[in-house]
Amino acid sequence: MIAVALRSLRHRPTAVIATFVAVFLGTALMASFATLVESAFDAHDDDREIMMIIGGVVGGWGTLIVLFAVASTVGIVAEQRGRETALLRTLGATPRQARALIVIEAAVVALVAAAGGALVASLGGAVLFDALQRATIVTRATDYDGGPASVVTTAAVVVLVSTVAAVIGSRRATRGPAGLALRAAEVPVRRLRWWRVVAGIVLVASGLASAIVTITVTGKSTNPYAAMETSGSAAVVAGVGLATLAPWFLRLFATPVGPLLRRFGAGYLAAENLTRRPHVLAGMLGPVIVLVSTAVGTLVMVAVDARTRAAFGDPEGVGDMITMLNCVLVGVISLFAAIMVINSAVAVVAHRRSELDRIWRVGATRAQLGASIALEAGVIAAIGIVIGLLGSTATAVPYSIARHEGVVPNGQLWLPPLVAALALVLTVGAAWGAYRGTTGGIRRREGWGRELQPAP
Repeated sequence: MIAVALRSLRHRPTAVIATFVAVFLGTALMASFATLVESAFDAHDDDREIMMIIGGVVGGWGTLIVLFAVASTVGIVAEQRGRETALLRTLGATPRQARALIVIEAAVVALVAAAGGALVASLGGAVLFDALQRATIVTRATDYDGGPASVVTTAAVVVLVSTVAAVIGSRRATRGPAGLALRAAEVPVRRLRWWRVVAGIVLVASGLASAIVTITVTGKSTNPYAAMETSGSAAVVAGVGLATLAPWFLRLFATPVGPLLRRFGAGYLAAENLTRRPHVLAGMLGPVIVLVSTAVGTLVMVAVDARTRAAFGDPEGVGDMITMLNCVLVGVISLFAAIMVINSAVAVVAHRRSELDRIWRVGATRAQLGASIALEAGVIAAIGIVIGLLGSTATAVPYSIARHEGVVPNGQLWLPPLVAALALVLTVGAAWGAYRGTTGGIRRREGWGRELQPAP
């Protein structure tokens, strides 16, 4: 079975690349911060606390997003194998063999990618530590002590999450009789699993709880940064929770948008896909929600802190250091989330190659197909922006209230539109690029897009 899985990987480069990118970057990001936690145990007394905060708290926020992105990407790739596994089962393969094939493929890619990410982190952790010392956040009295323990442990966690996601996705792809599974693969409309709903509700509730604590408790503390400790992660947690429920949100919002899209020529195709295949396209929606929620929530919090720092006291210039840490956090995590937006869009659109080919063969033009992909991506981005902005309020609003600016911050309100525009461009651009790349090979080999010649 292992030999079959290895041969199978050569015929699905897009899925392999999507999984590799998620696991590789996720491992590199998580392990780099994990080395700071390992170094903190032997750090100088003046540096131990700040290194634990950076490695534990900041790295912890990133870990939640990383694990969500890895599980989401691997799950998408595994579920996309529904038709293939159904065909294998009609030829005699057992459900167990089909599941093993998917899990082994995911595990092999995850192992290779995690090993590469761990190697990068072994160097990246030292670079991060050196940057902290250059910024005088960590003193020269402390030496970097990140070793194999933190890096290997992090890589193992990422591989484990990837394997579990593949197991869950493979079970969905092999559920039911083979004949019915083959038909169901053509219309993959499913309800959300109960555990996914529970996980989403728990995460959103946790973010809301942090927001309430910020307003009622830490916002009234004599420590000027107590409110930031409780509200800083709220947008991250709430954003991931909302992204977990992405299929439900896509179905909810796509239904009223459908009649508007059908007024356009290519909008009919986009409306049909959005309303009939939410579980497929939701793979693009989740990363957009996380990107907008995290970036807007953290950036607004930093902006509020910069305006009100003097009024609330800035003991020994701590505010500048905290601002820099938050900027590093939002920069690294937003970059990772942006890459995941592109990665998921490519994985989802590339998988639809045969579908696009069939639609073209029954009469759709290249322009219509391209426009339908762009419209789908635009609607998904718009829904993700709205939900992400909602998630960002779990950090932005409580911290603004705690700093006596009210529900709406007093300045820099251009930040949310800027992040929203970036998310829109990334999503539509990635989907369009994936469409062009996916149909390129068909155009070269089979004359994709040429005018149909009349029969003699």
